Amino acid sequence: MAGAKDDRRDAHVLGSSLRTDCAAFRQLAADNPVVIELREWSRMAEELQQERTRLANRLRQQLWRYYPQAAKLTDDVADDWFLALWQKVPTPDSAAKASDKAIARILSAYRIRRLDAATVLKTLRETPLLVAPGTTEAACVHIRSLAARLRLVNQQIKEAQHSLDRLCAKLEEQESPAGQNPEQCDVAILRSWPGIGRIVLATLLVEATEPLRRRDYHALRALAGVAPVTRQSGKQRFVIRRLACNRRLQSAVHHWSRGALQYDAAARRRYDALRQRGHGHARALRGVGDRLLFALCATLKHQTPYDADHNSAKISAAG
Repeated sequence: MAGAKDDRRDAHVLGSSLRTDCAAFRQLAADNPVVIELREWSRMAEELQQERTRLANRLRQQLWRYYPQAAKLTDDVADDWFLALWQKVPTPDSAAKASDKAIARILSAYRIRRLDAATVLKTLRETPLLVAPGTTEAACVHIRSLAARLRLVNQQIKEAQHSLDRLCAKLEEQESPAGQNPEQCDVAILRSWPGIGRIVLATLLVEATEPLRRRDYHALRALAGVAPVTRQSGKQRFVIRRLACNRRLQSAVHHWSRGALQYDAAARRRYDALRQRGHGHARALRGVGDRLLFALCATLKHQTPYDADHNSAKISAAG
């Protein structure tokens, strides 16, 4: 860390740097206990979602072995209603014997309105694949094991989402004797931004706690991976994407930017301008994310929520 060749001198060099380069150091503060718990739930929710995707892909692969018509009913074969439907009609033979009322009860129990019993049965009764003897039984055994794990993962994901909402609300409601905590105002301001939902909100709060507390835009954009890196030598100079960043924060800002394009006119204008300049989709999204982080730090400094008509009001006043 100190750069000395002798490890015994590192402590002396580090102590001297505290005296000569004090501006390069900052005091660390203990995180709020709620933030620590929220960080754990946020990371657990991401792990569970990844596990759900892996199990769903394996289940779909087994369906393609003998029952591809069942996979046509939904894009999410890991959903609870589809697992219940498969348990009722696990094979083409059972689908031929199933009644409309039994299928309708499953759809009604899980509040599925985009499909009716007749459509489901018509799809499941399409011409089945010709498979080798034993293939159907083997695939059913495998799917039964995957379905049990998916039900547990779905339940844990719901619990994690409930905990994220609960902890964010608790963080927002915290009060000190002198008034509101900064975290309370920060949560309310973050919620006001278009494109920030449950997952993005929790990720920003737990992965960028210190930069948000300091309203440090430059640290925030570097951690999120939207700050470009310039490489220059005597003969060439080029700008590339930053790879050294917090991956979870990078993903959160990416999804925030993608959601803001749908609900924020300023973000859409920024995106369109970058695309017209020849930038690709990913590069334009990083540009939008960079602008959003700058505006977010401004709203946090002034303790004001997001206002979509702020720039329009200034233009009208100037006119």
